[in-house]
Amino acid sequence: MTARTVVLLRHGRTAYNATMRLQGQVDIPLDEVGRWQAEQGATALATSHRAARVVSSDLERAADTAAAYAELMGLPVETDPRLRERSFGQWEGLTQDEIVDRWPQEYATWRRGGEPRGVDAETKAEVAARTTAAVRDHADLLDGDECLVVVSHGAAISLAITGLLDLDATAWRGISGMHNVHWSHLHRSAPGAVPGWRLVAHNVGAGYPLDRWQAGPHADLEPEPKSA
Repeated sequence: MTARTVVLLRHGRTAYNATMRLQGQVDIPLDEVGRWQAEQGATALATSHRAARVVSSDLERAADTAAAYAELMGLPVETDPRLRERSFGQWEGLTQDEIVDRWPQEYATWRRGGEPRGVDAETKAEVAARTTAAVRDHADLLDGDECLVVVSHGAAISLAITGLLDLDATAWRGISGMHNVHWSHLHRSAPGAVPGWRLVAHNVGAGYPLDRWQAGPHADLEPEPKSA
């Protein structure tokens, strides 16, 4: 048997997200907004998907996001390094301007959907292979009517979905990026059907307007009036 439903959930915001730095596999924690997003997203996700297992990337930002949801389910968080974000090698921790300044041609290739060479980055095919294998392995441990929630990272999730839909991870770019603590829902196809999974929903969140979601828990607070 295998899980009938797989939910892929992206982690909450970090300081690198807030300052537009490329994270890759740098292991940094959630910031204040990210912790709030994890709590709000967990509550929203629990209303529609009740997992039998919760599996996460072993990077802190993903594992802590997973913990917020798993606590509501009364489940432990299992970690799997195959669910880590794509490694961007020498680019990790840098801003777009810093990358463009040092690797203008490689950056232009990346923006066109190609592979940046000479920067020690993982290829898209490599990431799709490891993330897809991880999701399938964990899904195979569940019964057909159960749900698996997997907590991972933006590029890793896009490439996992591409792999689960049996599409070419190197050439196909039809999956949009995901916001922090938003999720995608895939459903197992009938036996023998191709592909083996179908994408039911993508980039679903807790229902906040995006600007409010990115601003965090204090966005609604009015500033104190200044004394005359």
